[in-house]
Amino acid sequence: QVQLVESGGGLVQPGGSLRLSCAASGSIFRFYTMGWYRQPPGKQRDVVATITSGGSTNYADSVKGRFTISRDNSKNTVYLEMNSLKPDETAVYYCNAALSRANYWGKGTLVTVSS
Repeated sequence: QVQLVESGGGLVQPGGSLRLSCAASGSIFRFYTMGWYRQPPGKQRDVVATITSGGSTNYADSVKGRFTISRDNSKNTVYLEMNSLKPDETAVYYCNAALSRANYWGKGTLVTVSS
Protein backbone atom coordinates (compact mmCIF):
# COMPACT_ATOMS: atom_id res chain seq x y z
CA GLN A 1 0.00 0.00 0.00
CA VAL A 2 1.29 3.45 -0.92
CA GLN A 3 -0.05 6.70 0.46
CA LEU A 4 0.49 9.88 -1.52
CA VAL A 5 0.18 13.41 -0.17
CA GLU A 6 0.33 16.36 -2.53
CA SER A 7 1.25 19.90 -1.53
CA GLY A 8 2.22 23.20 -3.09
CA GLY A 9 -1.01 24.19 -4.78
CA GLY A 10 -2.53 27.63 -4.47
CA LEU A 11 -3.40 30.80 -6.29
CA VAL A 12 -0.97 32.08 -8.90
CA GLN A 13 -1.22 34.81 -11.51
CA PRO A 14 -1.10 33.99 -15.21
CA GLY A 15 2.51 33.61 -16.27
CA GLY A 16 3.54 32.65 -12.76
CA SER A 17 5.18 29.54 -11.36
CA LEU A 18 4.45 26.90 -8.77
CA ARG A 19 6.17 23.77 -7.57
CA LEU A 20 4.06 20.84 -6.50
CA SER A 21 5.35 18.08 -4.26
CA CYS A 22 4.07 14.58 -3.67
CA ALA A 23 5.36 12.67 -0.67
CA ALA A 24 4.96 8.91 -0.78
CA SER A 25 4.99 6.33 1.96
CA GLY A 26 6.65 2.96 1.57
CA SER A 27 10.14 1.66 1.07
CA ILE A 28 9.83 0.73 -2.60
CA PHE A 29 9.02 4.19 -3.91
CA ARG A 30 12.00 4.06 -6.22
CA PHE A 31 10.46 1.23 -8.24
CA TYR A 32 7.25 3.10 -9.05
CA THR A 33 6.48 5.11 -12.13
CA MET A 34 5.22 8.40 -10.75
CA GLY A 35 2.90 10.78 -12.49
CA TRP A 36 1.06 14.05 -12.21
CA TYR A 37 -2.48 14.35 -13.55
CA ARG A 38 -4.92 17.22 -13.50
CA GLN A 39 -8.66 17.62 -13.60
CA PRO A 40 -10.11 21.02 -14.49
CA PRO A 41 -13.57 21.85 -13.15
CA GLY A 42 -16.19 19.82 -14.99
CA LYS A 43 -13.66 18.00 -17.14
CA GLN A 44 -11.90 14.66 -17.13
CA ARG A 45 -8.62 13.86 -15.47
CA ASP A 46 -5.68 13.86 -17.88
CA VAL A 47 -2.01 13.07 -17.58
CA VAL A 48 0.41 15.99 -17.26
CA ALA A 49 3.76 14.26 -16.83
CA THR A 50 5.27 10.94 -15.79
CA ILE A 51 8.67 9.77 -14.62
CA THR A 52 9.81 6.16 -14.53
CA SER A 53 11.94 4.47 -11.92
CA GLY A 54 14.88 5.01 -14.23
CA GLY A 55 14.21 8.71 -14.57
CA SER A 56 12.71 8.76 -18.07
CA THR A 57 10.13 11.50 -18.41
CA ASN A 58 7.12 12.09 -20.60
CA TYR A 59 4.95 15.18 -20.90
CA ALA A 60 1.62 16.17 -22.33
CA ASP A 61 2.18 18.28 -25.43
CA SER A 62 0.49 21.27 -23.82
CA VAL A 63 3.09 21.52 -21.04
CA LYS A 64 6.31 20.62 -22.84
CA GLY A 65 8.97 23.22 -22.25
CA ARG A 66 7.11 24.76 -19.30
CA PHE A 67 6.69 21.95 -16.78
CA THR A 68 9.37 19.70 -15.31
CA ILE A 69 8.78 16.49 -13.39
CA SER A 70 11.51 15.16 -11.13
CA ARG A 71 11.92 12.72 -8.28
CA ASP A 72 14.10 12.37 -5.22
CA ASN A 73 14.13 8.73 -4.21
CA SER A 74 16.00 9.52 -0.99
CA LYS A 75 13.01 11.60 0.10
CA ASN A 76 10.27 9.46 -1.48
CA THR A 77 9.08 12.60 -3.24
CA VAL A 78 8.14 13.58 -6.76
CA TYR A 79 7.92 17.18 -7.91
CA LEU A 80 6.24 19.13 -10.65
CA GLU A 81 7.77 22.50 -11.49
CA MET A 82 5.26 24.57 -13.43
CA ASN A 83 6.17 27.77 -15.24
CA SER A 84 4.28 30.21 -17.45
CA LEU A 85 0.98 29.02 -16.05
CA LYS A 86 -2.21 29.76 -17.94
CA PRO A 87 -5.74 30.34 -16.61
CA ASP A 88 -7.02 27.20 -18.33
CA GLU A 89 -4.55 25.17 -16.27
CA THR A 90 -6.66 25.77 -13.22
CA ALA A 91 -7.33 22.29 -11.92
CA VAL A 92 -6.93 19.82 -9.12
CA TYR A 93 -3.53 18.23 -9.60
CA TYR A 94 -3.18 14.61 -8.56
CA CYS A 95 -0.14 12.48 -7.87
CA ASN A 96 -0.12 8.89 -9.11
CA ALA A 97 2.09 5.90 -8.35
CA ALA A 98 2.02 2.87 -10.63
CA LEU A 99 3.81 -0.46 -10.49
CA SER A 100 2.55 -3.52 -12.34
CA ARG A 101 -1.13 -3.83 -11.35
CA ALA A 102 -0.82 -1.48 -8.40
CA ASN A 103 -2.09 2.03 -8.94
CA TYR A 104 -2.38 4.67 -6.22
CA TRP A 105 -3.71 8.22 -6.13
CA GLY A 106 -3.34 11.14 -3.80
CA LYS A 107 -6.25 13.36 -2.84
CA GLY A 108 -5.05 16.21 -5.02
CA THR A 109 -4.02 19.82 -4.60
CA LEU A 110 -5.87 22.74 -6.17
CA VAL A 111 -4.01 25.09 -8.49
CA THR A 112 -5.85 28.26 -9.44
CA VAL A 113 -4.38 30.45 -12.16
CA SER A 114 -6.09 33.81 -12.04
CA SER A 115 -5.39 37.51 -11.83
